Amino acid sequence: MIEQAHLQHHVWTLAADIGERNVFHPTKLDAARDYIAHEWRTRGLEPRLQTYPARGVESSNVEIVLQGGRHASQSIVIGAHYDSARGSPGADDNASAVAALLELGHALAAVPRARTLRLVAFVNEEPPFFFWGEMGSQMYARAARAGNEDIRVMLSLEMLGYYRDEPRTQYYPPLFRWFYPNRGNFIGFVSNLRSRRQLTRVYRAFRDNCGFPSERAAVPSWIPGIGWSDHLSFWRQGYPALMVTDTAFYRYPHYHTSEDTPDKIDFARLTAVANGLAGALVELANAESL
Repeated sequence: MIEQAHLQHHVWTLAADIGERNVFHPTKLDAARDYIAHEWRTRGLEPRLQTYPARGVESSNVEIVLQGGRHASQSIVIGAHYDSARGSPGADDNASAVAALLELGHALAAVPRARTLRLVAFVNEEPPFFFWGEMGSQMYARAARAGNEDIRVMLSLEMLGYYRDEPRTQYYPPLFRWFYPNRGNFIGFVSNLRSRRQLTRVYRAFRDNCGFPSERAAVPSWIPGIGWSDHLSFWRQGYPALMVTDTAFYRYPHYHTSEDTPDKIDFARLTAVANGLAGALVELANAESL
């Protein structure tokens, strides 16, 4: 079980104690990297750094590898970016997801796995790197493709901590509102059309292991917001990938602002989502085929 107190500690450390963390504040970016590595190391896990220069700043992805058994050559990548947007402490975007990633590493290390699980805290997802820049996930996905890694699916954890039960607290791109709830109380699973089979597998595994409200959508990648996270880097390398999200700016009024602070996070629901993901990943890691 992933405990709420641990998730709270991670979010408050990243978003309040460290605060805004990006190449414009390299000392803070380094502090976030070191915190993530330290937290995994103290749980008996050995993080690896993939380091490269970005705008003159040494930047690092932080990865742990949980080796599989009979299908060890097949891997599932779970990632969350740890940098924050300029001017924002980044509690929901994306300390909430990094907190879940840290605790997933601990939880999943304790269970048998047929497939290898790779958990990665990505650097430099936010502007000025997003889409065409030196995104950490682009560096990682390119290296995976160059090494002919057999990644069966990648899950990008992007903002997991904000929920509202009131009507008209959830917004969408045009037309979507006719098919999805108008209350922002669910977690979303989103992919492009090429990844729709893997989206269905992940979504069903989550539903099998968690009663938390959830919705899914496999849609064209050009729809605004659909590709706005690290899964985009994996699509570009031909890997199936999806995003798990509270829908970001379609729900969260403090997106990319100085008001994205830990007091906005619903830690009870974040805990439920993290535990649902843990159960789903155990199921997927041990499925006969993926």
